[in-house]
Amino acid sequence: MEEKIIEFMKSNEYIPMKAKEMAYVLNVPKDRYQEFNLTLKKLEEDLKIVKSSKNKYRINEVKVYEGKFRKTSKGFGFVKVDELEDEIYVSKEKSLNALNEDIVMVEIIKEKDATHSAEGRIVKIRKHEKSTVVGIFQNNKNFGFVIPDDKAFGTDIFISKNNFGKARSNHKVLVQILKYPENGKNAEGKVIEVIGNVNEAGVDMLSLIKEYNLPARFPEEVVNEAKSKNQKIDENDIKNRVDLRDEEVFTIDGEDAKDLDDAISVKKLKNGNYYLDVHIADVSYYVKQNSLLDKEAYIRGTSIYMLGRVIPMLPRELSNGICSLNANEDRFTLSCSMEIDSQGQVVDSKIYKAVIRVTERMSYSDVQKILDKSDEQVLKRYEKYISHFKLMEELANILKNRRLEKGYLNLDIPESKIELDVDGWAIDVKKYETSFSNEIIEQFMLIANETVAEKFFWLEAPFIYRVHEEPDADKVKELNKFLYNLGLKIKTSGDTIYPKAFSQVLDEIKGKPEEKVVSNLILRTLKLARYEEENKGHFGIASKYYCHFTSPIRRYPDLFIHRVISDYLESKYMISDDYKNKYNVLSREAAINSSEREKAATKVEREAEKIKKAEYMEKRVGEVYLGIVSSITSFGIFVELENTVEGLVRFDDLGSDEYFIYDEDKKILIGEKSKKTFKIGDAVTIRVKNASKILREIDFEIVEEEE
Repeated sequence: MEEKIIEFMKSNEYIPMKAKEMAYVLNVPKDRYQEFNLTLKKLEEDLKIVKSSKNKYRINEVKVYEGKFRKTSKGFGFVKVDELEDEIYVSKEKSLNALNEDIVMVEIIKEKDATHSAEGRIVKIRKHEKSTVVGIFQNNKNFGFVIPDDKAFGTDIFISKNNFGKARSNHKVLVQILKYPENGKNAEGKVIEVIGNVNEAGVDMLSLIKEYNLPARFPEEVVNEAKSKNQKIDENDIKNRVDLRDEEVFTIDGEDAKDLDDAISVKKLKNGNYYLDVHIADVSYYVKQNSLLDKEAYIRGTSIYMLGRVIPMLPRELSNGICSLNANEDRFTLSCSMEIDSQGQVVDSKIYKAVIRVTERMSYSDVQKILDKSDEQVLKRYEKYISHFKLMEELANILKNRRLEKGYLNLDIPESKIELDVDGWAIDVKKYETSFSNEIIEQFMLIANETVAEKFFWLEAPFIYRVHEEPDADKVKELNKFLYNLGLKIKTSGDTIYPKAFSQVLDEIKGKPEEKVVSNLILRTLKLARYEEENKGHFGIASKYYCHFTSPIRRYPDLFIHRVISDYLESKYMISDDYKNKYNVLSREAAINSSEREKAATKVEREAEKIKKAEYMEKRVGEVYLGIVSSITSFGIFVELENTVEGLVRFDDLGSDEYFIYDEDKKILIGEKSKKTFKIGDAVTIRVKNASKILREIDFEIVEEEE
């Protein structure tokens, strides 16, 4: 009916009509008039049509998009629209009081150009995303208010006295929004839960869980279903699998890892080729489609790691139990075996169901000690397995070199390692140190993911791929403006950009002071990877076919494609069209949901990191450090310290009593009088001016040379 109405209203004969007039012309039966009227209202709500003061309808000539509003703490924001590549900028004045993450209707009032995003005006708020907010409660005798943790929310929340609940000043609380802000008035709310005192240990992470409405606990019925799974494999199913329990197989993980979903082994063949086995926990054997476990895993989408606290995708009875490839325990796997030549080319492969028994649970640090021959005790303990790890190192080097030749972007951006005490307080922040033992696992998982993706692409199977498309040409031009000052350039071929062009720049700046800054700028230029049902390749790893196959305990897309692969194996690849049609729909839905859940998890993990870094620096106010200018904005410069902590130096704290001008192309700040400059990559000495875990902010000030 929507299509019929729109088609009629777009016709040359149409003149604005009232609902009853239109119904008469379109011969709408009396018993369908109510449906017709509701359809008109929906089209009006969607801003596809507009109604005049005389109740006459016409097509809305203004193109309006629906999208999600990302509000900043300054009040302006950006609307992400699915059908547009770039976000639409919306000023505070044109935001219609929309809140962070609201679903809004926006019209473009100024098209994008080479240097600026399109500018828009929010014309309607379709849906307020948040009905609850976490913040700090303050009692003001006759009324109270809550200062939201989300600084982009826009307003404090007014709490009338009868809505205080048990809240006291400086309590972290969860507030139900009763009235959204409008016409300059604050939002109004009701305290529905007291989380704890703002300075109480653990309240910060608990607040994040409440703020993002994360499923901190599994429903009882889901836990019961997990407990009903036998913690020993079903001996009857061994006959349907390749029995590899006598093979020497290893897991290599961090010391504190509990969910071990991948195991490996490498052999050298008589023809000089390598034979790599990658065994992945067969989670889909235990988590059946549409089971309670599956539905809960779909909702969660991914495990979330919050510094000492994990919100897992699957209950620990599975993730740490029967699905985890624990040493000396029989486990079912979905395995990928590959014959790889001396150039790193996969010349043969097979995917099959297996049963394995892990020989040793290895840590990255112990494997590295073996490779370096740096610890006699470790070498003696694993003496009979040393040849395995040397062969793994040999093959991983071959695979990495082949990948680098293809243009694999080896971005050297260190992760943070934040150490907490027993109560959860941050006691140290440093770089997360990796070694070649980490690289072994990365290279083996990459090649397995590629092999599986390529096989099922050519089978035209319903699937979920990991997609990373080439960057936008305009963003590459912007990056080149900065690289030009360093004598570097990302070379393009017409409109086509190849990964090799980026990797060549990374090679040129390897080991130089500007390496970290260029790596970060390249990362910001690249698009975000996501999940899709259609294969579009992976730019960052220079791969034509790629999927996530290797972590079904903690990622739903891996679990989903395991289920598809299992069905193909069990049916000997005789799959019906009905199956394909059904799973094509399911793969599309799961890909969209998993991408959204991944974004949410990434945001939570970053916020947790920001809180703990600020908490750590609160005790270091006044201390002096050496740092690197990591980015320049319209309100100051960000400086990153060696320990990965980043802080803002506002213009007032740059150490010179003058006005600074920002050259956007060169990404340089220039002092109007002194001509003193600050540019990305500069080494600067800073003093910690302020740090607040509540605001999740760290402020630095430049220390003048004469100090």
